[in-house]
Amino acid sequence: MNNNRRKDIARCVGLLEDISLEDVKVDIENARDEEQEYFDNMPEGLQGGDKGSMAEEAVSALDEAAEAVQEAIDKLAEAIEALNNAQA
Repeated sequence: MNNNRRKDIARCVGLLEDISLEDVKVDIENARDEEQEYFDNMPEGLQGGDKGSMAEEAVSALDEAAEAVQEAIDKLAEAIEALNNAQA
C-alpha cells in the first residue's frame, strides 16, 4: 500500500471514529419512550382513535429509526476494523 492510500485510510478511520451515532440513537430512543408514555397515559377511548393510532405509528417509526442507527454503528465499526487491517 502506498503512502497516499495509507494517509487516505487513516483520514477515513479518523472521520468514522468521530461520528457520534450513539448519541443520535439515544436521542431517538428517548423520543420514542416519551411518545410511548404519551400513548400509555391516554384514556382508552383516545388510544383507539386517530390520536392513539398516530402515536403508535410514531413509536413504531422511531423504533425502526433507532434500529437503523444501530445497524449503521455496527457497519461503521466493521469499516473501521477493515480500514485498520488494511493499514497493517
